[in-house]
Amino acid sequence: MPKQGYGGPLERIDDCCWRIPRDYKAGMRVEGRIFADDRLMEHIRADQAPEQVANVAFLPGVQTASLAMPDIHWGYGFCIGGVAATDPLEGGVISPGGVGYDINCGVRLLRTNLFRTDVQPRIEQLMNALYRGIPAGVGTGGPFLFDRNELRRLMTDGVSYLAARGWATPEDIEHTEAGGCIDGARPEFVGDKAIKRGGDQCGTLGSGNHFLEVQVVDEVFDEPAARTMGLNENQICVMIHSGSRGLGYQVCDDSLAALRKAPARYGIELPDRQLACAPVHSDEGQEYLGAMRAAANYAWANRQLLMWQTRELMGEFFGRPWESLEMELIYDVAHNIAKMEEHDMEGEKRLLCVHRKGATRAFPAGHPEVPSRYQQIGQPVIIPGDMGRASWVLVGLPGAMKKTFGTTCHGAGRVMSRSAAIKHAQGRRIDRELAEQGIIAKCRHWKGLAEEQPEAYKDVSVVVDVVHRAGLAGKVARLRPLGVVKG
Repeated sequence: MPKQGYGGPLERIDDCCWRIPRDYKAGMRVEGRIFADDRLMEHIRADQAPEQVANVAFLPGVQTASLAMPDIHWGYGFCIGGVAATDPLEGGVISPGGVGYDINCGVRLLRTNLFRTDVQPRIEQLMNALYRGIPAGVGTGGPFLFDRNELRRLMTDGVSYLAARGWATPEDIEHTEAGGCIDGARPEFVGDKAIKRGGDQCGTLGSGNHFLEVQVVDEVFDEPAARTMGLNENQICVMIHSGSRGLGYQVCDDSLAALRKAPARYGIELPDRQLACAPVHSDEGQEYLGAMRAAANYAWANRQLLMWQTRELMGEFFGRPWESLEMELIYDVAHNIAKMEEHDMEGEKRLLCVHRKGATRAFPAGHPEVPSRYQQIGQPVIIPGDMGRASWVLVGLPGAMKKTFGTTCHGAGRVMSRSAAIKHAQGRRIDRELAEQGIIAKCRHWKGLAEEQPEAYKDVSVVVDVVHRAGLAGKVARLRPLGVVKG
């Protein structure tokens, strides 16, 4: 993360939105917009991420504005929290920097019929069982092994392929974004190295900011929406955050190498080579989209298998089948993805390529892609926070469709680099500090907890408050951590 801050213009639009004017840099096709309030602007100005918002505005075919959510921080190409929609009919491009290395990193939330009093007295034993049973850590493989042909089917069909193997229910598929499978996946565009890395990593947590967390519903803000989701105060939930593991990382790495010279071939001038891109309808663009979609389907399968293992482990721990614990999936959302979506552009329906880099889809009530259970309230939006404070459940609102192409924030957003966090943790025991708060943290290495300490992040409740007031997503419930497993 760059040390220097942003010195360019930021003009207030309203209490929750700021503008980078189009004339800030010659070549910007649209303005930049950052959703934030005064509490967050101090962090945002201290980072170079707003410069990346301005740079994204150079992309051919970009529509309305280059956008950033309140969890904005420096990333590769796009900032984390960056959103951009391009129109292929206007030469719109696809950029791997607008998706990220961890393709379809995302989060899912399960509810249970357990309550705090059922779990709190045994939380340490439960976290020990989950820690032993859930594969986690850099490069770690798991119990699910797929050969090359099986991987190709999994990358084509996503969670539906697992259902055929008995590892997913119809309800799991219905309550996963895109049904756990984005159309147009082209596994033949996924390289051998990526295939090799993915063979034993589906159903593994990984490392970094990925986690499995046992949580309790701390407060409900929207009773009707919470009731529709099956959430009640003091109820136990499980949140799982992971992505496409080494397979997705390799797909991104390979694609960036393949696209390095594409902008010059198509006469595209960019202020940052990390924004390497190609027109959506070009051969290069279609190849990246096909490989990215395959990795996205792998990621949905990964989170599904992590959930399946969690169900079985908790069923074993509590001595009854997971079905009797009512461990049902509320929803699963993608954070790093580009999707072709229909949006209303001044009264005209247009098919746009929407990049969401560290950002969450937030479709409102009545949208055809919202599952039937949630048609009256809107798509569930799941926003994880740091392991010491809180996470949130929200619903998409109509304002998101008008302002952000149906998008909201994806988390708290870092304020401290991983190296700075490790330095800040010297001489401390993060696990003991969390234990004093009643939170049991398990990790393969002390550096994992040091990198992810609460101080490394913005307060997610402040971030969520901004998107709530901006009308992008509405608060439903706050969840507090009881125990966490990190890689």
